Amino acid sequence: MLSEGKIIVEKVDVIIPTYKPDNKLLGLMDKLEGQTVPIQRIIIMNTEQKYFDRLVYGSSFSKKYKNVTVKHISKREFDHGNTRNKGVRLSDAEIFVMITQDAVLADEFVIEELLKGLRQEKAAVAYARQLAYDTSSEVEKFTRNFNYPDRKLFKTKADIESMGIKTFFCSNVCAAYNREIFDSLGGFIKHTIFNEDMIYAAGAVEAGYGIAYCPDAKVYHCHDYGNMEQFHRNFDLGVSQADHPEIFERISSETEGIKLIRSTISHLCDVKMKRKIPAYIINSGFKFAGYKLGKNYNKMPGKFVVKCSSNKEYWDIDNIIKAGSRIDATKGYGKSDEERGGK
Repeated sequence: MLSEGKIIVEKVDVIIPTYKPDNKLLGLMDKLEGQTVPIQRIIIMNTEQKYFDRLVYGSSFSKKYKNVTVKHISKREFDHGNTRNKGVRLSDAEIFVMITQDAVLADEFVIEELLKGLRQEKAAVAYARQLAYDTSSEVEKFTRNFNYPDRKLFKTKADIESMGIKTFFCSNVCAAYNREIFDSLGGFIKHTIFNEDMIYAAGAVEAGYGIAYCPDAKVYHCHDYGNMEQFHRNFDLGVSQADHPEIFERISSETEGIKLIRSTISHLCDVKMKRKIPAYIINSGFKFAGYKLGKNYNKMPGKFVVKCSSNKEYWDIDNIIKAGSRIDATKGYGKSDEERGGK
């Protein structure tokens, strides 16, 4: 329950999709336990039980984190949208927070600040600011500040003309959702290679709701991707946009990308790092090539599409779904239902 004035929250759950988790996950759990807003349950949607078992083997994980529920799935079952939907269905909270396993909460106020964003009228989701580390590259630091500025935003349908694709920008790296609105909109798209958060946000905006950006809710999260990593990641981004022309055909995201490139080059000149510009332009070229190929993936041979993608398993699942068949988890990777004790 959210009320005017002081924030009153009866139930808040946190949902974390994991795959091959490391000690960062344990640090995240500790940070969550220290938040100013009490968390009812932490629901971990883990892909491949063997990797999770490897992390917690011989530890007191279950005793230390008593409010944790862990649900294991095979890699063949994973989907960015539907796996998160399954996590939501395990929750009975009025507010749930999506966090990725590699997000590092900056302080104890992250959840509290996100909930303040959800207090705004018709707010469907509130997402956090992402910061680069001190050890990150200059390009990555600038990119984070460009995409996650230090100013609050509340984006609605009225902002589409001025903000374009940025109106729908949202990130499940760390975002809080109003469960009632989430359910009324049908949740995340059930099958998508990428971008489930932005697709949901676009639907919420079109339905008359708002997207809150909360810069005082801060998490450290960044990646200095190499050229091929950028290519594969942006190929999947292009695929997700090609699959949803109702959102992305009428509002181009390429203009925003060009603006980022120009701003980054200008910044590198300002900080006397011109020597980094050629490598950055090449890296941006890989991003653009991946994105454009992804946008046109339907015109390419299936084997080439899989090679270009960073999510190889998605295409196996996609073929199964298109054939009208059911995904058999026991033919995936990791433990079967029998190995899990029939659960």
